[in-house]
Amino acid sequence: MVFLFRLLSRLPLWLIHALGALFGRLAYLASPTYRRHIRENLAQGGIDPALRMAVAGESGKQMLELSRIWMRTLEEANAQVAEVVGWEHVAAAHEAGRGIVFLTPHLGCFEITAQYLSAHFPITVLYRPPKRAAMQQLIEMGRQRTQLHLAPADLTGVRSLIKALKRGQAVGLLPDQAPKTGEGVWLDFFGRPAYTMTLAARLTETGATTLMTWGERLPGGRGYRVHFSPPQAALSGDTLARAQQINHEVEHLVHQCPVQYLWGYNRYKRPAGAELPPEAGAGAA
Repeated sequence: MVFLFRLLSRLPLWLIHALGALFGRLAYLASPTYRRHIRENLAQGGIDPALRMAVAGESGKQMLELSRIWMRTLEEANAQVAEVVGWEHVAAAHEAGRGIVFLTPHLGCFEITAQYLSAHFPITVLYRPPKRAAMQQLIEMGRQRTQLHLAPADLTGVRSLIKALKRGQAVGLLPDQAPKTGEGVWLDFFGRPAYTMTLAARLTETGATTLMTWGERLPGGRGYRVHFSPPQAALSGDTLARAQQINHEVEHLVHQCPVQYLWGYNRYKRPAGAELPPEAGAGAA
């Protein structure tokens, strides 16, 4: 894996994206389960099903473009950021010194955002260690920069995030990642119950500034446009209310560029041992 990624990293971004688009479409044609997830999730999100092949192509780009980010120096990786929208929100939050919670959904190139931010100040990013040792090696090689720190998705990692916020630093996580049993609740996501992490909501209760961010993949391999924005409405209420608000904020971002969302991700899965989702529970009764 490392050798393959090193080889891919030498290619221009436009070619990596072209290969990735082909890879993604072939994966769509080869896997009935993957096709079903994309079709069902697009329908649930109210997105035109005719975009399914384009969605698969963008997902393939997301996989292969990691080589240009993880296997290059931080300066080379960030040189691919062609435009930044909303940096004034980041600057104001950083100057306030209260810590920043960056919420990055599975939209566009979600790897580039933390890399870009780490060039400006320290950031601790939550991640779930993969089952395959080869992927773990790649993640450690590509994500651990001087000011980019990794926090595993366990109690130790959560403590690292909280400590970073207390120091007035930034943290980042993917709020639409399906959590493990006991780490989430069933909340609405595009009109259907999805097992939703509560950690992101709890971090927003610390007094830190919350910002939404995503890396838009530009056509023709021209790089990325990184977006930063505050939530449409200030997060408020208890943890569950905030978690539901975050789900709606993710929906808002997805509608800005639906073709680049990771619709093939099984967002509505029920973790082993978790209670049934509301409508399933009602039907079973």
